[in-house]
Amino acid sequence: MSVIARGAHLNAIQNQGLKLVEADGTVTSTRDLKSSDDFSSPGVQDIVILAIKAHQIAAVSAELTALWGPKTMIVPVQNGIPWWYFEHHGGPHDGHRLQSLDPTGVISSRVPADQIVASIAFPAATKTAPGIITHVEGDRLPVGELDGSRSERALGLAEIFSGAGFKSRLLTDIRSHIWLKAWGNLAFNPISALTGATLGEICRLPETRGLATALMAEALEVATALDVRVRLTIEQRIVGAESVGDHKTSMLQDAEGGRQMEIDPLVGVFVELGELVGVPTPLISAIYSMVLLLDSRVPTATEGVRA
Repeated sequence: MSVIARGAHLNAIQNQGLKLVEADGTVTSTRDLKSSDDFSSPGVQDIVILAIKAHQIAAVSAELTALWGPKTMIVPVQNGIPWWYFEHHGGPHDGHRLQSLDPTGVISSRVPADQIVASIAFPAATKTAPGIITHVEGDRLPVGELDGSRSERALGLAEIFSGAGFKSRLLTDIRSHIWLKAWGNLAFNPISALTGATLGEICRLPETRGLATALMAEALEVATALDVRVRLTIEQRIVGAESVGDHKTSMLQDAEGGRQMEIDPLVGVFVELGELVGVPTPLISAIYSMVLLLDSRVPTATEGVRA
């Protein structure tokens, strides 16, 4: 097994191994990792879990190609709506490239859609120190083919993830499940980044709970226009977020850490999707403008996790 990282995180992994701290304080560590900041070092892999931030993919897409051959499974686990959303979609927008996520087409040209097996990282975690990941909650890691088929490779990947301790199963409607998570990210991440509040704080204050509800209502109209089946009500999705407790969203963690935030996959893409299907998104557009301004004012750190 190999991992690509950089800076202090890479140094810690190389010198001390990688540690996972569970919510109950249990620590699991491993030194049995080949780690490097050179994408060509590991060579061609059977499975590549693409866990970098969505906005970082284009910059390293040329280097990423060293990790896969024609039979490699590529498993993106980014937050929000993915750049490949309409690949093998089968609907009226089949093959449509989302400009907010892949404006030049460099990602789709270098990451072959036929080799992608989608996944959704539901566990909430944070990097509390270089080489140390703290798990907050959640253990679901479902997978699915972009065309909804029950392939042997996807079934095998679910078995591998299950063997690693995740709750993983093959979904034949992966996009609806992606929407369910992205739906919450759209509301809670920007509110959290703009206010510095945790999930629990946002949900407990009636005014911010109402704002999250309104954002999700706009997005639900977009989902309906795209024939996406969202399996929960808005209130059920908010209750689920509230149950996580006082967890800082990934966008807030990035803002506080001086890292560029994942804005377009979590917020901006909903504006683009609304335009695509003719659904107005005035509130989402307003929040999008505010987090863009916030991002422009956050001093950028020189170091971050690359993968």
